Amino acid sequence: MTINGALADILDRGAAAAESEQLLAALADHGVYVPVQGNGSVLFLQNSEDGAPVLPGYVSEECCAEQLPEAVGAVHCDALRLLDISQQTGVGLLALHSATNWARVPLPLLSQTLRERGQQVGGQQLRLTWSTHPVAVALRDALVGRVRRFPAVRTVWVSQARRMDTGFEHLMLHVAVDEPLPSASAHRLMETLLAEDVVLPDGAPQVGLLALNTTTHAATIAELERMGLDTVRSDAATGRVEVVSREFDAPRQ
Repeated sequence: MTINGALADILDRGAAAAESEQLLAALADHGVYVPVQGNGSVLFLQNSEDGAPVLPGYVSEECCAEQLPEAVGAVHCDALRLLDISQQTGVGLLALHSATNWARVPLPLLSQTLRERGQQVGGQQLRLTWSTHPVAVALRDALVGRVRRFPAVRTVWVSQARRMDTGFEHLMLHVAVDEPLPSASAHRLMETLLAEDVVLPDGAPQVGLLALNTTTHAATIAELERMGLDTVRSDAATGRVEVVSREFDAPRQ
């Protein structure tokens, strides 16, 4: 079971108000699981005070399944993904849930936390590099066989991501799509890869996901193209898949 343990500890102790900075740090570093419906869209809750929609986040998939059985599943969202959902939907309040407690967090506070830590919303300061980690290679190879099944997905970049402020490292998939965000196709692709194709052994790095719209995020996509990362491109019209990797450029011994 994958769980945001730091966040769960704060919530379970009822310390969200007294330890707000630690709570925001745990959220920014490790994200939460957001419930989805059968069509891949986010399942929002309703604020009991004013009836407005609230974005729910759970410390683990199991926690979501237990507390919100009407959800078809849950997808892991990092801080940027949460803010992206907020921007696309206009929902400004996050409801964080653990096994025994919950707390409300205004999403502008999360945005402020990222700015204070030197991370730009929409362009988080991550150092992305080419990765030869076996999980990264497995993800790249699995994408070749899977990406055709998701016509909205145009390109996927696989990288090693290092947060410049904390040094935290994980693997990252940046997925360019030509559909509105939040992208159901990107999340279904990620879920399929990890459920059916790539086994994450004990001690393996976490795998993050960030969907990019091919029009809205054209500048970010252009930057990714220049980084020399493992790249899988899909042409929905022809069915062709192109793979770009430094591994294939290395001279054979």
